[in-house]
Amino acid sequence: MLFPRPDYAKALADQLLSPSGLHTSVRSGVFLSNIRRVGKSTFLRNELVPELRQRGAIVIYVDLWANVNRAPLDLVLEAVRAQLRELQTPGSGLLKRLKGMGLGAAGLTFNFQLDTLGQPGGVTLAQAMHELVQKARTDVVLIVDEVQQAAGPAGHALMAALKAARDAVNGDPEAKGHFLFIGTGSHRSLMNDMATKPSHPFKGAVTAPFEPLPQDYVAWKLDQLAADGVRLPSLEAAWRGFQTLGHRPEELERALGQFQAAPQGSDAEFDLICATLAYAAADMEFARAGEIGGELGELVFARIADGPEDGTRELYGQAALADYTAAQGLPVEVKQVQTTVDGLVAANLIARIGHGRFIISDPYVRGIWRQRKALTQALRAGKPVLDAGEKP
Repeated sequence: MLFPRPDYAKALADQLLSPSGLHTSVRSGVFLSNIRRVGKSTFLRNELVPELRQRGAIVIYVDLWANVNRAPLDLVLEAVRAQLRELQTPGSGLLKRLKGMGLGAAGLTFNFQLDTLGQPGGVTLAQAMHELVQKARTDVVLIVDEVQQAAGPAGHALMAALKAARDAVNGDPEAKGHFLFIGTGSHRSLMNDMATKPSHPFKGAVTAPFEPLPQDYVAWKLDQLAADGVRLPSLEAAWRGFQTLGHRPEELERALGQFQAAPQGSDAEFDLICATLAYAAADMEFARAGEIGGELGELVFARIADGPEDGTRELYGQAALADYTAAQGLPVEVKQVQTTVDGLVAANLIARIGHGRFIISDPYVRGIWRQRKALTQALRAGKPVLDAGEKP
């Protein structure tokens, strides 16, 4: 069963299809990002796409993780061909949904062959989108999920083609609608680069965080499980645990499953279960940092995690190099640190948010890292440990 988020879907649809004069920049492109497994794809497919279609937009959804062995542009072109073919087919379900727009049941007729779309000498994506908007007289929304797959050289062709389509449609004062592009993903650094770096086609696009599931979701989940007669923590403890677990539905279900075996079934036990799962996740990220950059990778990861939230802790200065050298017992050069940082960014363990500024990509991992470090230091110093559920 799906937790409904109609208000969020309506708010996004409003911003995309009916932006105020101060927010028309959404027509330059929108990038929504958040960590993995917080429900982005589920929301897009089951909430946002239906809402946009209900308002008369033609929506094309593509998941670049559906087949990572194919070029991103090929996946998008395939999805576009399928949508155009349905618009050409008399009596298709898509035409029926759009019947109130005066398209008729006979289907649209295009001035090009679909098989030539994106082929050498054939119609370009920009030409196809412009003709589609003119014939359908409505907005076309292309949603590319896990768009960070198009951040490298293989994806540049896709982003360039999308920019050309955006410019062809939105730059035409006689166009009957707009071409709207939404990219979503979990690699914060790559997505930020797509919207800010001069070398990227979508420089200047809007970036925003994807909203995680709210407390209402936790209450809804507990109500579902209560009907099955299972053991449950209080709503307050469940919400606290959900936050500890990074707003990940799968992790909450895992914690609730382990709670069934708790001796007393108390909120304190549920707090401990969630903290243990979160600590394990943080340990996995730290282990990955070591796999990628060895001991230096762990040191850089820890230095960023221990630094300020704005990512301004120095990674390459003399003091930093001295710390790395002292920890490893070997001299460390700036080039080694740069290579390590690049590897951690590529693995989405850290994110570049500005010149020389880095943060831990997953904010909940950073929070758990700091909590665990404080706990370890307290134990070593013989200080009392916080009670379960108490904030450090």
